[in-house]
Amino acid sequence: MKYLMLSIFVVLCLTARAEEKPSLSVESFASLRSTSQVKLSPSGTHLSFIRNIKGELVLMVYNRKTQEAVPIIRADNHTIFFDWYTWANDEVLLLGARYIQRQIGGPKYSSTRLYAYNINDKGKAKLAIKPNYGRDERQPQFADQVISFLPDKKDKILIQGDFEIANTPGVYELDLNTLRKKRVQRERSKVTDWIADRQGNVRIARKMDEDEFEYFLYDEGSLDRRSLFKFKAFSQESVTILGFDKDPNIIYFKALQNGYDALFKMDLTTKKQELVFSDDNYDFDGGIFYSPLTGEVAGFTHSNIEEGIRYWDDDLNKLYTSLRAVLPADKFDIDIIDTSENQRQYVLYLTGDGSTGTYMLGNRDTNELTVFASAYPDIDDRVYSGKEKISYKARDGLTIEGYLTLPVGYKEGDTLPTIIFPHGGPMARDYSGFDYWTALLAYNGYAVLQPNFRGSSGYGHEFEMAAVQGFGKKMQDDLQDAALWLVSQGIANKDKICIGGASYGGYAALMAVVKHPETFTCAASFAGVTDLERIVSKARYFTNKEIVRKQFGTDDDELAKYSPVNFAKQINRPVLLVHGSDDNVVPVYHSREMEDELSDEGKNVTYIELEEGDHYLSHQPYRITTLKAFLDFFDEHLKSD
Repeated sequence: MKYLMLSIFVVLCLTARAEEKPSLSVESFASLRSTSQVKLSPSGTHLSFIRNIKGELVLMVYNRKTQEAVPIIRADNHTIFFDWYTWANDEVLLLGARYIQRQIGGPKYSSTRLYAYNINDKGKAKLAIKPNYGRDERQPQFADQVISFLPDKKDKILIQGDFEIANTPGVYELDLNTLRKKRVQRERSKVTDWIADRQGNVRIARKMDEDEFEYFLYDEGSLDRRSLFKFKAFSQESVTILGFDKDPNIIYFKALQNGYDALFKMDLTTKKQELVFSDDNYDFDGGIFYSPLTGEVAGFTHSNIEEGIRYWDDDLNKLYTSLRAVLPADKFDIDIIDTSENQRQYVLYLTGDGSTGTYMLGNRDTNELTVFASAYPDIDDRVYSGKEKISYKARDGLTIEGYLTLPVGYKEGDTLPTIIFPHGGPMARDYSGFDYWTALLAYNGYAVLQPNFRGSSGYGHEFEMAAVQGFGKKMQDDLQDAALWLVSQGIANKDKICIGGASYGGYAALMAVVKHPETFTCAASFAGVTDLERIVSKARYFTNKEIVRKQFGTDDDELAKYSPVNFAKQINRPVLLVHGSDDNVVPVYHSREMEDELSDEGKNVTYIELEEGDHYLSHQPYRITTLKAFLDFFDEHLKSD
């Protein structure tokens, strides 16, 4: 009863709101999360989290007994970026950090480092992995790749790094006390990744040879190997290994079943495969997860099953069931994002319509469940009503799904200024969860539709492969069809529709005013691709060059035909371009050249360059600048008479 009453109290606290709609600035939406990555130490004695302090991210460790909070490391997400962190054991935190570097005479690229912090030292985080220059080792580009937290060696982990040969990593055991490493698996030609079993034995190698991939199994204690899977990029034979079970002879992997990705497991001794889960209408898009108590696979996630998760572990399922009994499914989605090693303490993440995310702390021994922090504390159901899943027919009859965000209080029959907002990737997809772009635009009176156009992931192999050499073609037409559908539904005014997006979404926005100017009043691009020929040309600097050539093709005339930069003369709609100068995914050249071509033709173009900005708007001031620019641009062209 205590648990029930406390939980009901929590629900009331989360849902009780003042009636009036608050007046919020762009900063309320565009700021980085106020709190994120809340985690428990294995024993549950300490709590760690990242706090946003005026745009600076601070990793904090809180001693739950002494109630002392200590800042560990800070990052402005400008010169150094937080990518991830985790507890290696009860005393040591590991942090993955990212930097932007430039190769002499070549393009900019990301480089990562691994740091270790011992909570008992009260000192600074230390660089955990260093090359031994006395042995002619090199500095790996990616030096934060942990492949095993060795279960029988609490002070040691396994890492992979290309200390000897560029792009060819070996595996090393790293002592977290001395920060010394020793090699346990030498490099092998064209092997790019290693996978260890749950006991910490290096068992599987992933080889990449131009556009071909192969997984090899290494028998324990032997140099003998045998092929598990071999496939070409983008082929129907593609496989992704998700991990081992506690039984070192069982692996889980993702592969096609009747045209859709499904979850399988395989016995390595017999190579017998078993279908674990498939969805007749969607790709399996989740993964497996483990019980910290037993070390076994505890279940899997998938966005299109009820509540998005399925538990096999009896203890975790019991916890989840008890939480669901008191936190109603019609109000909240719940996600147990972390537990102590004995699974008696846990961190809960609560979302739902109008909710941007609330972290809660639970204790099963005391039946306590308390609110810890909100991800976006200014945003609630008075200003954000969530997304509605919709579908519409493309011009060739294909069904396209998407997510529609409307202003709070929208009444059926109202016609709104509208934004089509395609996702990046393009082999990615949008989901129903909160995102700051659409929430801000809807708060300011816009209808926002995020179509999962053909080429998106999640809808089967054939659907996704439309993105291969498909830029500017049918996947582009799907966006115009989305706009026309909104007009047919009485939601959009046909003369008040703009398009915006980031990365591929930025490309699609620019291509929309090339191909469908009669539909779109303006286009806004953040970090958008503009020159397909240049992408293919510059791929020669990278190890995945053959995959890039396969994805885009090598016919220069065809690439030019679908590159917005070549159509400045015919673009007669206002254009906004925003780009970070240190973008190592889509180089800033794309927007600089697009702006130059449009300006030469006397077109209406606004260009904002974010000095040392990256591809992900990681730096809070740049995120705010960009969203303000998008909002002002749309207001100017959709709300003015």
